Amino acid sequence: MNLSRAAMTLLTAFSVSSRLRVTSAFKQSRGVSLRLFSTTEEEQSIKSSISEFPLAGKNIDDVEPRLRFAPSPTGSLHVGGARTALYNWLVAKKGQLDFPKSEAGFVLRVEDTDLARSTKESEMSVLEDLRWLGLAWDEGPDDEESKYGPYRQSERSQIYVDLANKLLEEGKAYRCFCTPEELDEMKAQQEAAGIPPRYDGRWRDADPELVQKKLDEGAPFTVRFKVAPGSRVIIDDIVRGTVAWDAEAMVGDFIMLRSSGVPVYNFCVAVDDAKMGISTVVRAEEHLSNTLRQGLILDALGAPRPRYAHCSLILGEDKQKLSKRHGATSCNQFRLEGFLPDAMINYLALLGWNDGTDNEIFTRDELIDAFDLDRVVKSPSVFDMEKLRWVNSQHIKMMKIEELVDLVKEQLEFENMLKNGISMEDPLANDFTFATTALAKQMMETTKDAALNAKTVLGYGLPPSFDQLQDEEAKEMIKVGNFYSLAKKLIDLFKANELPLPDPERPVSAFLDVNDGGIEEDSQAGGGAYDYTAAYKAQMKEISKELKIKGKNLFHPVRLALTGEMSGQDVTKQLSLLAMACQEDSVVNADAAGVVNFSDRMNRLESFLETIPEEFRAPRAKEGKKKEAKSTNQEKNESVNAVEATQGAADPKETYEGPPIAALDIRVGRILKVWEHEEADKLYCEEIDVGEEEPRQIASGLKPYLKSEDIEGRLCLVLCNLKQRKLVGFSSHGMVLCASNSDHTEVRLVAPPADAVIGERVTIPDFDFEEDGTPFAENKIGKKKVFEKLAPFLVTNKYGVPEFLGRPFMTSGGVCTSPITDGSVS
Repeated sequence: MNLSRAAMTLLTAFSVSSRLRVTSAFKQSRGVSLRLFSTTEEEQSIKSSISEFPLAGKNIDDVEPRLRFAPSPTGSLHVGGARTALYNWLVAKKGQLDFPKSEAGFVLRVEDTDLARSTKESEMSVLEDLRWLGLAWDEGPDDEESKYGPYRQSERSQIYVDLANKLLEEGKAYRCFCTPEELDEMKAQQEAAGIPPRYDGRWRDADPELVQKKLDEGAPFTVRFKVAPGSRVIIDDIVRGTVAWDAEAMVGDFIMLRSSGVPVYNFCVAVDDAKMGISTVVRAEEHLSNTLRQGLILDALGAPRPRYAHCSLILGEDKQKLSKRHGATSCNQFRLEGFLPDAMINYLALLGWNDGTDNEIFTRDELIDAFDLDRVVKSPSVFDMEKLRWVNSQHIKMMKIEELVDLVKEQLEFENMLKNGISMEDPLANDFTFATTALAKQMMETTKDAALNAKTVLGYGLPPSFDQLQDEEAKEMIKVGNFYSLAKKLIDLFKANELPLPDPERPVSAFLDVNDGGIEEDSQAGGGAYDYTAAYKAQMKEISKELKIKGKNLFHPVRLALTGEMSGQDVTKQLSLLAMACQEDSVVNADAAGVVNFSDRMNRLESFLETIPEEFRAPRAKEGKKKEAKSTNQEKNESVNAVEATQGAADPKETYEGPPIAALDIRVGRILKVWEHEEADKLYCEEIDVGEEEPRQIASGLKPYLKSEDIEGRLCLVLCNLKQRKLVGFSSHGMVLCASNSDHTEVRLVAPPADAVIGERVTIPDFDFEEDGTPFAENKIGKKKVFEKLAPFLVTNKYGVPEFLGRPFMTSGGVCTSPITDGSVS
């Protein structure tokens, strides 16, 4: 058995005291009080070391909060322990604000009396995890100035010896010389008789002469606590309410000191809480039963009991106690996975507590201000990894790129993506990490996501042949026929040195605005008018014009050809990161990062093109050439006033003569980001994904009606074929469709069903969106006032369903809805 040096010191101290006791017995009238030490010097030591307990004589409810976290160094700091530490830390920090210049504080105490399992390595690991979480202690190990130390139990042996002696002198404890064999026999007899096993007290009132004889023989003994007849312990637990125990019936005379001289856990804890002036003990409910023994010891010592708060267990999603089989449970694992310390304490606080509102995102200062043990619930909490990731993503959104760079660099190092010995003082390392962070900022839930995203970007996922392509979406896109011609064009431009590529002298420009500030929004172009991003976009416009391909038929094939992926961040930013990884003196470990340089990509692409079947090398022929003529007839109809409805007509469609509903390009979108317009009180600015290469930016007048957090992340309907225009200086391209009541005092989003597909077009039953369904051009919608003419017929019915001529708005996922009944849609 390997024992730490401190543990050996403790064991030796108690062993020596046991030997001294053999020669130190002395008799008193009527009974014998057997002390642990014998000399006059030792007697004085006992008296001087037993100082007054700091909270003696005080009302425990009125003292400044002193709380402790007392881990056993037998492994890593896990989620449950971290939550316990956090709750104690929060109460202590709030107490320091309420009781300035007092001894209020957070105490870290190492309970290392488990000699077989405690290690210095585990202690260092736990302390490092606490530092990572930002739970700094006010008093703790290696704190030589505090009057309440030392803070390792293995270094407090004399304190335990002195107080054990005090209880022996007062007749509140006694020596028990039962052998292990006798105890086993006692237990077996009790079990055979159907009696709950417990010590039968045979040495409780033993003849003093027999005790002395055993001592003279050097017989080993334990020191047992003498439970008084009829003893009960009652506590008013802050979380669990009143809890009571019948001490005599439940525990009997329990051991305080083992025969080895090592004190047992409950004796050490009770002594330490009393000597350190701990006012409140917050711990897991599994320690509730320990409170019985600790309460008895504190009462016997004449020390005040602290207040107790026993928090419920944390369960896995299967409602079983959280363990390794549920995935990451130790704090270091979460650090390695890219979770932020502030997000961890935010989420841990919510595992059993809330502030009485719907708020779930808190900063440290907000938690300190809001936290109260009275709001900790006694029902178990379920650890939800997806919820933790969401909380983490919200904290990431609140941070600037510059604040995340060091954390992302740590993840790059974990993934071995940087060459050994690279310092962040290296400009190339700083630029690459900055670019990696900026590229992933909008999408990452953890800082590890940034590193993994960089691996995807630096790699090239296009397989050697068309038949090996696993991505069905990519395969279907290639079958349309535009990919082949576009990829060939890109290869030709590259070979002719005419394809714009990142500036090797300034590849980071794609991630910087014109003022060299970091760009977080993927849709925001980097660099100035003459930078790579601008040159790339100009080249795409030329290709679009030359090949007569536009929109997603242009952008999706180009993205696949250049990046090997069907989706991802802005292509120019991805290629800029690649350029940084491939530049001379790059800091990137190319093998570990899986870097495929641009030249190799073009070679792979060229080989891939040779495997595409002939029938997919040209665009498919368009079916039906009637759209142009029909569109002309529709334009004529738009200028004709609607005739009076026929009396008794059952279907409004029969008498409708306005513009076709298919003229509107209404699509399903998701609101990615919402912010307030800087100059307009009633406008929100929104970034909305409508299935295009880049999200659209749209201004809406929703601010007087909805909170930004209520619409961010929501599905919505967007009228996409409105001409781009400026609203109070903000360039808005499209309109979010909303339902409103008759006097427009209530406005809400029209909601697509949850299964609707981003970018899909909304249709109306009984209207042909295939043959005659091409949306009107943006100019035509505006000039002909198409939407204005259709608007009177866009309503919500008595169930809140948006309709056109009595027919619902439909998506592939079903019918759209709104909370506004008998209203209008605009």
